[in-house]
Amino acid sequence: MKRAARLILIERLVRENAITSQEDLLMLMEVAGMKCTQATLSRDLRQMGISRGFDGRGGYRYIMPGRRDQPYEQLPGPVTEALTGMTWARGMLLINTPPGFASAVAIRIDRAGRYEIAGTVAGDDTILLIPRDNISNEAVEECLSTIFESKSTTKT
Repeated sequence: MKRAARLILIERLVRENAITSQEDLLMLMEVAGMKCTQATLSRDLRQMGISRGFDGRGGYRYIMPGRRDQPYEQLPGPVTEALTGMTWARGMLLINTPPGFASAVAIRIDRAGRYEIAGTVAGDDTILLIPRDNISNEAVEECLSTIFESKSTTKT
């Protein structure tokens, strides 16, 4: 669980701050109450696909992969109404939605670009979510919670 919490914290810090070095990121993590070594942080950044990119002001900063400026497809109604059930089976998650919602929910999950999720396959009212190897069910559920909490509180 500590690894999943660390990855979520790293993602949040990179999204919310203009971080220019691993040392700066390590300090922000310590302030948030999460200690880790530089080697572990480096490995996490590589696995998450986070890299340094041009910041538009003549410098560099860490950026998340797959950052898309395309608007998210709108879900009709609150997110809580879009998810009607979840069932784990053989390490994969089956997500149920009302008819017609599955595509919008899957797009939101895929565009989040989370390391924990390899991908989704959507039908009309069902989504098959495939987690990456060695990612716990709890980490995937926490990841989904983060995706939908952050998207439901911001306007797109």
